Amino acid sequence: MVLVGKVNKEIVGNINHCGGRAVGLSGRDGDLVCAEKLQVSKKTDAAALVNAPPELIDLGRVGRVTRINAEILRSLERDDFIPVIAPVGVGADGQAFNINADLVAGAIAAELKAAKLILLTDVAGVKDRQGSLIHSLLSADIETLIENETIVGGMIPKVRCCGEALAQGVTKAHIIDGRVEHAILLEMFTHEGVGTEIV
Repeated sequence: MVLVGKVNKEIVGNINHCGGRAVGLSGRDGDLVCAEKLQVSKKTDAAALVNAPPELIDLGRVGRVTRINAEILRSLERDDFIPVIAPVGVGADGQAFNINADLVAGAIAAELKAAKLILLTDVAGVKDRQGSLIHSLLSADIETLIENETIVGGMIPKVRCCGEALAQGVTKAHIIDGRVEHAILLEMFTHEGVGTEIV
């Protein structure tokens, strides 16, 4: 209700107020984002001792993307509409699943073979171990930077979804601070940019 009925419609209203032609969608509309329940497990000390399977953690109605049906997006694009998509997917039985918005964006960008995937967040971008912004990053280096704990916490799913989108045909991905005024323009049209570009 919050993602689809409130936040989505506020964004649509703001875009339309500024002269755009936005249409609000959820992943359930036209089966745009097909999903399944996210399975999460963790190894317990007891399981390690007896060689038992890991313990499954039930996250409720949290899902992962299985498929994107982009026909509805292509129809909107032909008529110059801007789709605003709430990250809610639909399961095979019609059940709704909440999905990480970055992962939905990455999956949609990959399906559309987008030129760019831009993730707006509340941090400057990917930082090195000294806290300095990494302006450019190779997707091939992502897992190494996760393993050596340069990339940690909530930045891990962001860089992984960028890496997956790039592997599936997206040309470039950017992680930038959406709180910075004109952040997208500064990232696109200045030499260093204001965030992290992943290629």
